[in-house]
Amino acid sequence: MSGGEVFLVLLLGLVALFFIIMLFKMVRIVPQQQEYIVERLGKYSKTLTPGLNFLVPILDAVRSKVDKREQVVSFPPQPVITSDNLVVSIDTVIYYMVTDSVRATYAISNYLQGVEQLTVTTLRNVVGSMDLEQALTSRDTINSALRTVLDEATGQWGIKVTRVEIKAIDPPPSVRESMEKQMRAERDKRAAILTAEGVKASQVLTAQGEQEAAVLRAQGDRQARILQAEGQSKAIETVFTAIHKSNPDEKLLAYQYLQTLPQIAAGQSNKLWMIPAELTRALESFSGAVGGPISSGPASAVTNAVSQALSSEQDGTGEAAPSHTDADRSETAPRTPSAEDDDAATTRIGKPKPGTDDTQALEAGPKVSPSQFTATDAANTMLDSTQVVPPPVPPTKPGDLPPTAV
Repeated sequence: MSGGEVFLVLLLGLVALFFIIMLFKMVRIVPQQQEYIVERLGKYSKTLTPGLNFLVPILDAVRSKVDKREQVVSFPPQPVITSDNLVVSIDTVIYYMVTDSVRATYAISNYLQGVEQLTVTTLRNVVGSMDLEQALTSRDTINSALRTVLDEATGQWGIKVTRVEIKAIDPPPSVRESMEKQMRAERDKRAAILTAEGVKASQVLTAQGEQEAAVLRAQGDRQARILQAEGQSKAIETVFTAIHKSNPDEKLLAYQYLQTLPQIAAGQSNKLWMIPAELTRALESFSGAVGGPISSGPASAVTNAVSQALSSEQDGTGEAAPSHTDADRSETAPRTPSAEDDDAATTRIGKPKPGTDDTQALEAGPKVSPSQFTATDAANTMLDSTQVVPPPVPPTKPGDLPPTAV
């Protein structure tokens, strides 16, 4: 192959390579949510949209690639002076998006730096008109004011600010300490209020529970007393009906009275047993029920019974004197007890004699324990010592009252 042919082959190869390179430069594929700004001979020519696009080689050139998606930019903390002359550090976040790629490319050299500086100046203007407390509690107001000012200023740049957020507002350390103390005091106050309200509610519930319990106890006590009273009423009514149906007489009542006497005398504190007048009447009724009416009054009957018991002890025999037989009783005429008989019986019981000491006189009396002297012993002694004879019939005169059985 001659030299001319070799040169021709190299030339054809270079031409083919040039066309291949030009072909790659003519075809441009733009991704989604992006736009390419194309200049022809240094002048804006067109904007390439997402998809397949063709350029004129050597004449057309891509100036910039613009991202149409929403962008997030976090600026460093900026010192801002509030209206009460406190320096606070504010950290902001800007959300923006490019609406016009041509304006974003040719209206400002660096729209991101322009947005940052505009945000700082607007933030100082807005926060500078507030005090620290308003700045801390009015974040929404600050965000709205910043977005309005930034949106109006960046609209001519083909930029739209969608959101502005305040990440942090840091007061000075001294102010932070005082704020912490204030917040701690406020929390303690709220805790004390909640504790007091809890104690109040607990006391109210406790008082209500005690009131309800007292009402229930009172109702139960009332019902129990009503039932107890009704039971006692029915018992009394039953006893009353049974007594009236059985037609009791003085004999039965006297016997029941004698059965009750040991219970009255029972007890270690009883030092003295006094026989009331009701006992003499009971003995009289009981004696009449057993053997008939007695010949003397109730006081003489008891005195005779006790005197007979004391006489048996003084004799040393330990046995009671023999009782009168029916013949003796029939032969003995009834008599009325006199004062001498009562004095004699009293002397045998233990009445002090003239010229003797009281202690010796008391020792001469009978040593009878009240708990040992039962109703049955009293009745037996009375029956042995009394004379059962028909009552005397005194002569009646006009105007006299009929004799009464003793």
